[in-house]
Amino acid sequence: MEQPFDLVIIWAGIIGFAVMMYVLMDGFDLGQGILYPFAPDDHSRDIMMNSVAPVWDGNETWLVLGGAGLLAAFPLVYSVFLPALYIGVFLMLAGLIFRGVAFEFRFKANSTRYLWDWAFAGGSFVAAFSQGAVVGAYVQGFETSNFIYVGGAFDWLTPFTIITGLGLVAGYALLGSTWLIMKTEGELQQWAYKITPILLIVVLFVFVLISLYTPFVDQGVLNRWFNGVSIIWLLPLLALYCAFLVFRAVKKQQEGVPFVATMGLFLFTYLGLLASKWPYIVPPDYTLWDAASAYESQLFLLLGFLFVIPFVLGYIAWSYYIFRGKVRGGYH
Repeated sequence: MEQPFDLVIIWAGIIGFAVMMYVLMDGFDLGQGILYPFAPDDHSRDIMMNSVAPVWDGNETWLVLGGAGLLAAFPLVYSVFLPALYIGVFLMLAGLIFRGVAFEFRFKANSTRYLWDWAFAGGSFVAAFSQGAVVGAYVQGFETSNFIYVGGAFDWLTPFTIITGLGLVAGYALLGSTWLIMKTEGELQQWAYKITPILLIVVLFVFVLISLYTPFVDQGVLNRWFNGVSIIWLLPLLALYCAFLVFRAVKKQQEGVPFVATMGLFLFTYLGLLASKWPYIVPPDYTLWDAASAYESQLFLLLGFLFVIPFVLGYIAWSYYIFRGKVRGGYH
């Protein structure tokens, strides 16, 4: 039977969109936890947590959506990634659980509040670092044989993945600080203005370090960038332009531009990663088409996803609209 559409490309687009939405939307509330121990005072920590309390759980919808879609459309990814990244994924989920519980208990605790502060901060750091390390493991590839992972349990943890993990921690902290610029005022906002350029310099330093390190990890990436289509060089240039916009906006004390420009920085970096590895979904050997499920399965599930995604976008947009504006102390 002739297939009228290549559903593999459609599913790759859906999952890529879900992952990007998760990184952008959950990134800034993970960033609140990363910045949490360094906040000026306990009142500022209240405001930081309140700024994301109405939306954090909706942001994580994209993680569930992307994970479910990946299992349904590309089952080979799960059969390789889970054995290879089991410990990293476990740490990520444990971090998300700790910070989720902290949202509910911190404001109700008295003598044990400091424990929930550490649960929120520690869970955010562990979740962010684990996500960055998983991305680094994807870049460096997996040892497979006959569609089965044959490497060790800690092969994912290398100097390269540690750098990518810490880089994502810094990136999420940058998203968090620019979110605070947009959503707060007074002392906390001025603190966010102060730390944002520092965080941006750290992110750019890690960006350069990873770019120099990657060719030693994957020769294919080097060939793609220097022997492939030159238009992909627009992506890092656009990312650097977004970084410049962040610097300029902070200097001018603008409120919304730093956050939007930081999202642009993440977006173009993410597109650069996809351009580096396309079309491999389980590098270095298996492409999207190798990992795809049956056409009939993809078609059946696609109908459900096309129904669900507009509702997800709708209720998330509605929640952000309802809780728009500045966040002040005393509101829970």
